[in-house]
Amino acid sequence: MNVSKFVEKFKLPQIAVDLLTEAPSVQIAENVDQLLTLALRDVGEDGYHRVSYDIPGKGLVEEVNVCRVKNGISANYLDPYMRRRDPDCMVIGDDAPTDKPTFLNRYGKEFSSLRSDTFAWLKKQELACFGFTAGMPGKGTDALVIAPANAGFFALGLAMLQGISHPDELPPDFAPKAVIYVAPPFRHTHLEGKQVVVHNRLPDMHELFSYNLYPGPSAKKGIYGVLLNLGEKEEWITMHCSAAQIVTPYENRIGISHEGASGGGKSEMLELPHRQEDGTLLLGKNSVTGESRTLSMPQCCHIRPVTDDMALCHPSLNKGNGKLTLMDAEDSWFVRVNHINQYGVDPHLEKMTIHPDRPLLFLNIDAKPDATALIWDHIEDEPGTPCPNPRVIIPCESVPNIHRGTLDVDIRSFGVRCPPCTRENPSYGIMGMFHLLPPSLAWLWRLVAPRGHANPSIVDTGGMSSEGVGSYWPFATGRRVDQANLILKQILETPKVKYILVPNQHIGAWDVSFMPQWITREYMARRGGAHFDQSQVSPCRCPLLGWSPSSIVVEGRPIGSWFFNVDKQPEVGQEAYDEGAKILQAFFARELKQFQVKDLLPLGQDIIHCCLDGGSIEQYADLIPHATLGDAD
Repeated sequence: MNVSKFVEKFKLPQIAVDLLTEAPSVQIAENVDQLLTLALRDVGEDGYHRVSYDIPGKGLVEEVNVCRVKNGISANYLDPYMRRRDPDCMVIGDDAPTDKPTFLNRYGKEFSSLRSDTFAWLKKQELACFGFTAGMPGKGTDALVIAPANAGFFALGLAMLQGISHPDELPPDFAPKAVIYVAPPFRHTHLEGKQVVVHNRLPDMHELFSYNLYPGPSAKKGIYGVLLNLGEKEEWITMHCSAAQIVTPYENRIGISHEGASGGGKSEMLELPHRQEDGTLLLGKNSVTGESRTLSMPQCCHIRPVTDDMALCHPSLNKGNGKLTLMDAEDSWFVRVNHINQYGVDPHLEKMTIHPDRPLLFLNIDAKPDATALIWDHIEDEPGTPCPNPRVIIPCESVPNIHRGTLDVDIRSFGVRCPPCTRENPSYGIMGMFHLLPPSLAWLWRLVAPRGHANPSIVDTGGMSSEGVGSYWPFATGRRVDQANLILKQILETPKVKYILVPNQHIGAWDVSFMPQWITREYMARRGGAHFDQSQVSPCRCPLLGWSPSSIVVEGRPIGSWFFNVDKQPEVGQEAYDEGAKILQAFFARELKQFQVKDLLPLGQDIIHCCLDGGSIEQYADLIPHATLGDAD
């Protein structure tokens, strides 16, 4: 469809009409294949298309090298800073209520000037444009993207992640309420070289200005912000989670979702446990003694994935059964593969990416033109230091056994990256293999959402920091208290859901990677859910961790108390454990203060007071008594 017909047929915002009609050329993309071609235009003799821009005072600046590979497209950023998301990338350009940094506060001037400069620049560029639905049809909003044509790989990534609609298949009343404008040069000229995404929330329009070419902050999390803003108005949530139906070898089925900050194990929850050469599972390796513990599990559960990062919890999905019902909000998955460092680590994912049924988009993978991109060949940030955030975008339809409908969630799991904890170096790495949480405590963990240890997905500053409400706060545009209230209401409206807390990377002195959540998933599915009575669990020494069993038996093999009660590990002990508990308590106290505002629901205020007063697990349980322990029915 040509530009004139496109702007005549649909009700586009006037500024978008002006851009599309004044630009020297515009391609209205109809499908992913057209964007694949666009991503590789002007390929040089060496097989690379170089995405570059003429920057005043700097000359021609190359941003990304793009090449065709046998299994799709590979894109690599020349600046290592651009290879993972900057957690401070979001800026608010309007004056509506927000707790986020505003453009005016950060840069000392109104956004309107940069907005005008951006439109003036776009009018001089060859452009690419397409329409899509942010979220799902009927449960999201009409959206449009306008990007420079030479950044076709970025438009491709956005189309893969969020969808692309052929103009002839768009509804006649298609009227975008969200528009993404992509303008990379302004990162250098106006924004101090930083990744910046500006959300400009107008009365009837959500403008999103992407001033960088890494899809994470804009094509993915930017659209997440659009959905969160919409849900805030309509009182529903887009959860930051992976989710799947788990089917045991005995045909039992449970629905489980796994939330957490970036690096918290969402993608890994959809993976089969990684096996050693002899087929066993490495439970962990003691960082002090070097001792290893393994587990034999001949047959794992069958995983039917539903979503890997963004889950719509729209009111229309509610079945009135006391469970949480959700569905995927995306068309593709943005899979991090830093843990796959050699052939054979994850044969399932390796096969899916080496021989895909349709082209994939690889980011930060060391791939050469016309070769096969291999997910364990990570580009190096510097000699000897691999990029910690290699990614591949995989269409949902290419994921084997995927379930594209709704899922009733029985268990909501929350993941935390934990550092090692020893007598010599106490830390918050005191969590056991899994913990059962009462709903009130589960709410608190979602308010503070610790980013955790050695985060591979973002530009990290070290130490224990927070991603905040629901672990999706970095992508939300409004106020913390509004999202906190929505999460609490969601918990109250789903009394049949159970809540667990699962660490990854370390349990005390043991290096465990993501094995705790894999084992917990297998164990919970086999026993039919997270239903425990008081005789099967005990209160944790640190009340913030709820309850835990002293041991469990998986496939006839006991997993003992060292993996559940970290204070019993000889390398840790009670003194170091208590120091770790103090770190956790101080972290909660620091983060929860910002929620002590008048608009917080009274129940939420009571829960926070319980925490700040050093409340017991019994007091937490009494605040929301439903579905705490025992049968959810």
